[in-house]
Amino acid sequence: VRLSLLAGVFLMAYFIPFHQPRVAGAVNEAFLMLQEYARDHVLFCLVPAFFIAGAIMVFLNQQAVIKYLGPTAKKITAYSVASVSGAILAVCSCTVLPIFKGIYKKGAGIGPAVSFLYSGPAINILAIILTAKVLGPELGAARAVGSITFAFVIGILMHLLFRKEDNARTTNADMFEAPDADGRPLWKTAVYMGAMIGILVFLNWAPSAGSSAGWDFIYGAKYFIVGGFAVLLLFTLVKWFKKDELKMWAASTRDFALQILPLLFLGVLAAGFLLGRPGHQAMIPESWVAGLVGDNTILSNLLAAVSGALMYFATLTEVPIMQGLIGAGMAKGPALALLLAGPSLSLPSLLVIGSELGLKKTLTYAGLVVILSTVAGLGYGAVAG
Repeated sequence: VRLSLLAGVFLMAYFIPFHQPRVAGAVNEAFLMLQEYARDHVLFCLVPAFFIAGAIMVFLNQQAVIKYLGPTAKKITAYSVASVSGAILAVCSCTVLPIFKGIYKKGAGIGPAVSFLYSGPAINILAIILTAKVLGPELGAARAVGSITFAFVIGILMHLLFRKEDNARTTNADMFEAPDADGRPLWKTAVYMGAMIGILVFLNWAPSAGSSAGWDFIYGAKYFIVGGFAVLLLFTLVKWFKKDELKMWAASTRDFALQILPLLFLGVLAAGFLLGRPGHQAMIPESWVAGLVGDNTILSNLLAAVSGALMYFATLTEVPIMQGLIGAGMAKGPALALLLAGPSLSLPSLLVIGSELGLKKTLTYAGLVVILSTVAGLGYGAVAG
């Protein structure tokens, strides 16, 4: 494998015409996108998510996870918990990954885990509100209905397709990396986890651009709210946890970072090279994408869904991107297809998901998102005209 990677790097270095202006611009765009990602998403988004994932592995009771999110859990409970939990976080497709890996490793079934994975970036209340305000109430409503439906449907289909493997996985004791902590009441663990989730949610609270005065009030006070959660977290760490437990938590957090960050950075570089940042040209200009999705054919919707699955959208950035694409001629159906596929998937996230689920399950998940988004786009385009 290493030899193949070295051979691939050599061939790229040998054949890619870096002296060509478009290629040179795409390379520059790749590193600018990586810098933007590092500055805007790693410290405030990924780092808190790594700590939450580490805490899930060390402190969350395995049997409780299997009871509520495992393959044999009641479906309405499992998928409701997974979808609502993901929606509450309202993070981008990369920030949700450490937490997804944490609950999956702890024993969650692949169906509920994937529902959580999809719902976190897709069912973002503010993003849906902004979509309705900027792109029209019909598209906003279609996005809301599609995202919620997809979170359930994709999870259930993944469960049905991989049920036997999933049942075998959750009966294998070797799948767990750390033992459950004993002797601590459940409510203490809930307060500790809730404090970290509060930090993640409010640290990344975004303005509503005038859509909601209450939302913007919270945005103005978000650092005070985060400070309150930080004090609560510090209290729980000092009063309720032993030094050995904190060391296990730190080690688990470190392991998640080492597993995920290299793949994310590589994926961001690749996405930046191919598609660039919003409003900046790379190897594949946005105008090309818009030109291929100007009608409501199957091909246009499929291309929009695939493009969305490969592009990286930071939280809420999909709305202005879509505004520009629609202004450049994108039809309504492909617009919905991209909105349903884009926030939930990206090239960086697919690399990380593949490292956890394997190629077969990852391609199946991505394929379900793309197919359902294409069908939804076709239907919406036919109705909306």
